Amino acid sequence: MISGNEVHFQNLVSTWIIVMGIVAIVCFLVSEITRNYSQVDKLWSLIPIAYSWITLVTFPSPRLAVMASLVTLWGIRLSYNFYRKGGYNIIPWKGEEDYRWKIMRDHPKLKGRLRFGLFNLLFISIYQNIVILLFSSPLLLASQYPDKSLTIIDLLAAILMLIFIITESIADNQLFNFHREKKKGEREEKLFTESLKRGFLTEGLWRYIRHPNFASEQGIWISFYFFGVAASGQWINWTLIGPVLLVLLFLGSTNLTERISSEKYPGYSDYRKSVPKFIPRVFRSLNQR
Repeated sequence: MISGNEVHFQNLVSTWIIVMGIVAIVCFLVSEITRNYSQVDKLWSLIPIAYSWITLVTFPSPRLAVMASLVTLWGIRLSYNFYRKGGYNIIPWKGEEDYRWKIMRDHPKLKGRLRFGLFNLLFISIYQNIVILLFSSPLLLASQYPDKSLTIIDLLAAILMLIFIITESIADNQLFNFHREKKKGEREEKLFTESLKRGFLTEGLWRYIRHPNFASEQGIWISFYFFGVAASGQWINWTLIGPVLLVLLFLGSTNLTERISSEKYPGYSDYRKSVPKFIPRVFRSLNQR
């Protein structure tokens, strides 16, 4: 006989899947009609918030309240950063498209409406939404243990998430300010002098790793995984697939970004050789201070 909690959990999972399916279909149709393929990008920071509060309402608990609050903080900050870069528009389907999608459209293997349409359906619209669902899945695992008290693991996961949200904010601010300075014809203040000469950011957090914002985003969701560990008591559980797929997604995205930068800026190859991608060389960084 199925208990009431099991029925609620099954309904919760079904709701998540329905939300994911609707979002994927809408993103595909809108992007194909408008030829703006950043529709999933617009919702990346919003969908986990929806999953969080749907789960918290279904299974209220202190742990899920903490998780939902942290996800909301993350989502609001990331949405603001996307907004100030022009990603959102009063007309929902408009806004700045990620420059990498145009480059992908021109790739010989993807060129053509049909081929890129399939790529849009399978990778951009469906796969990315599956990844979002999966890295949010510790919420589902935690919902199965509503009576489990908060532990030191929850505290450490929350602290790590906050640290990574802060470092991602700093990195995004530095990158935003750099591009703003780059657009100025005349500069009174000598900000990012070295970076402006090179054409790409090498100062601030970017002095220690090439992608501090990407590294922080991965760190946020790796930390989030440990809420599920705290709830279930299982150090290795099924929700691990979420952060693993997210890291793989960022590896592919970063490789494309760096290939574009290497072709555009002569000094970027040397920067790649001297500065690590995601994890700083701690002792070397300390010696450089």
